[in-house]
Amino acid sequence: MRNKLFSLFFVMVMILSSTLAGCGSNNGNSTNNGASATDKPPATNTETTGGDTTSNATAEPAAGADISGKITFLTNRTDMIGKEYDEYLKRFNEKYPNVKVEFEASQTDYNQQAKVRMASGELPDVMFIPTIPNSDLPKYFASLDDLGLNDQITFKDFKSFDGKLYGITTGNSTSGIVYNKKAFTDAGITETPKTWDEFLTACEKLKAKGVIPLSSNFKDKWPLGTWAYDTPRLIAGNPDFPNEKLNSETPFTMDNGYGKAFNLLKELNEKGYLEKDINSTNWEQSKKDIASGKFAMYYLGNWVINQVIGVGAPSDDVGFFPFPYDNSGKPSATLSPDFFYAVAKNSKNLEAAKAFVKWMIEDSGYEDFAGFISPLKGKESNLAQLKEFQATGVELVEGTVDDAKVTEIGNKAQLDLPAVVQEFVLAKDPQTVLDKWNKAWAKAKKDLGY
Repeated sequence: MRNKLFSLFFVMVMILSSTLAGCGSNNGNSTNNGASATDKPPATNTETTGGDTTSNATAEPAAGADISGKITFLTNRTDMIGKEYDEYLKRFNEKYPNVKVEFEASQTDYNQQAKVRMASGELPDVMFIPTIPNSDLPKYFASLDDLGLNDQITFKDFKSFDGKLYGITTGNSTSGIVYNKKAFTDAGITETPKTWDEFLTACEKLKAKGVIPLSSNFKDKWPLGTWAYDTPRLIAGNPDFPNEKLNSETPFTMDNGYGKAFNLLKELNEKGYLEKDINSTNWEQSKKDIASGKFAMYYLGNWVINQVIGVGAPSDDVGFFPFPYDNSGKPSATLSPDFFYAVAKNSKNLEAAKAFVKWMIEDSGYEDFAGFISPLKGKESNLAQLKEFQATGVELVEGTVDDAKVTEIGNKAQLDLPAVVQEFVLAKDPQTVLDKWNKAWAKAKKDLGY
């Protein structure tokens, strides 16, 4: 992407989201998990230890012409290279004329690429933190306490260790239904669904009009993060639900948050409400199809709103409402941090790298471009769709910091939750999928002595 009152974060913030990326997310408990899209800000889906972060801010980095050097930023937003990033750099250089920034495009799987770079010891100066335990943060990254932002940022404990801050979220996300308003109107849908039954009715009306109700981007996997990370903890009614796996040998059951969430997507597929061939979906094309009304909805983080508008949808035709995962009529949604900026510990130009991160947080305007809620408390979103979302009275639930042991067990078990969702939806007997991963989880847990 994870918290209390939505208004608090609007007066503050966006993730979460974000994240659900992919999107990914993105913390394993968060939206948009471990996404691998080239232009989706994946929600961090890491499972990490927390650490109380005190405000250790010292003097801010030297300003302006006092800072110089060349730095490289490894980014998943390959679509911004040569475009928005050029405009950012122009404005950044007005304040820091002696700093040269090069933008390096990531490969498809940012998380994996980042880990390879970490293993080789050849890190870019600025990057996003991949899925590693917080205890490993000091090995690779420089403390950011000296930026003077500790008391202003959201989710400051998520990438902290031993009281020091190592990562700052690029923005925050909440997940919900991004929809084409014209497609809804043409199908005779006059109100956004508030219950699961109403949602199914809307899907049926859309299908009858020849519109694909929901774009799942099933093949790309990372867009399934909302089903794998966000929905289970909402259904469970427990922000810390993903961490409860630590206390179980069989964390995946049909009647808990995981099984119920996965079954919702399976039902949509079986009713013909997803793409006709879910094994050959295309992320980039799906945005154009949502914009044109060929597809009606996404279940993703709010970061995707501006991307849909960016490929041709009039802003007034794009809406956003909470996903009605049950029939309670009481809307709730996750709030999650997205990827976290970090500065390489061994950067030859630490001051320049830190100045760039601080500028991206405070001055770039990236959160509005990406459709995020700001990482800074008290900074309101300019996105009309987020205001529509808020008007539903939705309760935003802030996720908890992921337990490092959960991450460790999951890694050893080679657990990839969006991939599990894929297996579940396609399985003739989905219970066998849950049994398979329960077995892998239990073995890894035992092998690690937990």
